[in-house]
Amino acid sequence: MSSRKLLEVINLETHFTTEAGVVKAVDNVSFSLDRGETIGIVGESGSGKSVTSLSAMRLIPDPPGKIVGGQILFHDKELGKAVDLVQLEESEMRRYRGNEISMIFQEPMTSLNPVFTCGNQVTEAITLHQNVTKEKARELTLELFAKVQLPDPPRVFSAYPHQLSGGQKQRVMIAMAMSCNPSILIADEPTTALDVTVQKTILELMRNLREEMDASVIFITHDLGVIAEVADRVIVMYKGKIVEQGNVYDIFSNPQHPYTKGLLACRPPLDYRMSKLPVVSDFMNVTFNPDGSRLIEEKKASMKEVIESVKIKPEQQKARHDRLYAQEPILTVSNLKTWFPSKKNFFGKVLDYVKAVNDVSFEVYPGETMGLVGESGCGKTTLGRTILRLVEAEGGKVVFEGKSVLELNQKDLKTLRRDMQIIFQDPYSSLNPRMTIGNAIMEPMQVHKVLANDAARKEKVIELLETVSLEASHFDRYPHEFSGGQRQRICVARALALEPKFIICDESVSALDVSVQAQVLNLLIELREKFNFTYIFISHDLSVVKFMSDRMIVMNKGVIEEMGDADEIYLNAKKEYTRKLINAIPKGRVEDIASRMTNITPK
Repeated sequence: MSSRKLLEVINLETHFTTEAGVVKAVDNVSFSLDRGETIGIVGESGSGKSVTSLSAMRLIPDPPGKIVGGQILFHDKELGKAVDLVQLEESEMRRYRGNEISMIFQEPMTSLNPVFTCGNQVTEAITLHQNVTKEKARELTLELFAKVQLPDPPRVFSAYPHQLSGGQKQRVMIAMAMSCNPSILIADEPTTALDVTVQKTILELMRNLREEMDASVIFITHDLGVIAEVADRVIVMYKGKIVEQGNVYDIFSNPQHPYTKGLLACRPPLDYRMSKLPVVSDFMNVTFNPDGSRLIEEKKASMKEVIESVKIKPEQQKARHDRLYAQEPILTVSNLKTWFPSKKNFFGKVLDYVKAVNDVSFEVYPGETMGLVGESGCGKTTLGRTILRLVEAEGGKVVFEGKSVLELNQKDLKTLRRDMQIIFQDPYSSLNPRMTIGNAIMEPMQVHKVLANDAARKEKVIELLETVSLEASHFDRYPHEFSGGQRQRICVARALALEPKFIICDESVSALDVSVQAQVLNLLIELREKFNFTYIFISHDLSVVKFMSDRMIVMNKGVIEEMGDADEIYLNAKKEYTRKLINAIPKGRVEDIASRMTNITPK
């Protein structure tokens, strides 16, 4: 085994100096990576997983960050010895960065330069690290684009990043990372914001490239379901420390640490229904010793006991549906069309349209959650925005509580906005960075003249903050002072400020850690039960939609492929497209891991 060892991280410590003091982002971390092996590093945001990988690449910005201790030993085949990357001068480190250790970042749009073509960016990486001509670099780039299964490599070579889909941009990043045949490929959350179908193809692609090039992979993610699909071994990180590591089968079949149990349990299940998702706090308490060190206490309940306590019996679900569907619909959508001009002639006459929503009809009942699922570009977000008149329809009807939404004038539409709200995907871009979160929540109340004065409104805002598990003291803080999960809670509080009857959640948990996602989903369900909200819940993740929804709509290319009871669609999907979405979900089943592990041939 030792002859196969490629990387050893020994007692690594990376600290950041902040106004609040020193943050131990990586705290005495040790692990090793063998040739041809894939290690999964998993944990929530702030666990230290990305900082660990950036430390290995020597990409920690100094200041405020610094590697203050430990070794990162790279076993250099050419030199026939182990080299400590921590001790290398920057000029020496360039020999290893890119050539031997390469990285795929989470967000390709921020990693690719928008003013250069994709082909130019990859050829630049090749000419920088290899002694080849521009013509040869172009030839190698086209070969790489074919290898990562990009459609029409010459077209992609000449395309700019904004002209490609998210999955295609990520493939360009993989091609760039593989361009110098590195020994180690670090993939930092490479599939987080992608559709499940695109995610599946990216994971398969990375598996194939690993075997073909005999590369080792460090795969970083917050999703243990993804880890189950790709990793040989798993490292679980929490607050800068490794709390558990081992064979992927052992971690999934018999997790030892309460944090690992929490991460495994909080993924939405597919084969049964829950009233709420288990969260990490169900498995562990975190207290502090007198010296300030963190003490983790395991709760007594087992994973099985926690899950059994929140399972919903089929007869309970049936009783809920009998009650829901005995009512009149709160929303009726009939033959709705939203088209965007795609081609015009010289005189500006529209010759062709993108039919984003094309003849869509359905009803939603008071207190129901209607799930809306499909791949990027299927029309689900456009449908949600058309219902709210944030996008104007080409034709059809939207009737909310007897009012024809598409025919309302601006004054009546403003009144209707009190009852119909939306929670967007990215909480950071939907909050004004210069406005305190208290004022951001209060603003719609001021616009609609809710309550008598700002003193009464502030009291209401504090009540809303506490409703979404934030604190009154947060009123005067700004969005950048909160985590992603907290920002999403702020957006939920703002949507609740006008006491709406109907809320559209547009990919509102897509970018969150699975543990934080579980907390936000539980909050949305709790609020639905408390205030009898009606939701349209939009997501590309069918497992999340199935957990949240009573009924589900599957959209594809602007039309409804399938609609019906969420559990029934999952168990007996009628359309091939729906079955493809279901098959692409990372299941994380122990039996699947066992089957995959036995198929791996030792190198």
